[in-house]
Amino acid sequence: QVQLVESGGGLVQAGGSLRLSCAFSGRAYSSYGMGWFRQAPGKEREFIGAIKWIGGSPSYADSVKGRFTISRDNAKMTLYLQMNSLKLEDTAVYYCAAGRQSGLYVLPRTYDYWGQGTQVTVSS
Repeated sequence: QVQLVESGGGLVQAGGSLRLSCAFSGRAYSSYGMGWFRQAPGKEREFIGAIKWIGGSPSYADSVKGRFTISRDNAKMTLYLQMNSLKLEDTAVYYCAAGRQSGLYVLPRTYDYWGQGTQVTVSS
């Protein structure tokens, strides 16, 4: 069974930075494709980016490209989402997700496991 635990959310002023973490527990972690999503109140879950545990480069949504960076620490089985130049519209609950097939997937339905989410609030 896969478990994902996000941490690192909080309140930050516009223009500031936060780093989120997603700890993966379970077997065969490298076979999973990983993604970051967010969901603001009243809106659909939005793709932020995706990464594989082995090889390749992350992919990003246009809305965060150049501001957000996804990285991984395979030894710790942990993903990171570094968020810089935060804007008010980045306020949301942020989720990491794991899909059983390794790849870079955009659609939420592609992912099989989700963390509990962590709140990010950007203030003016």
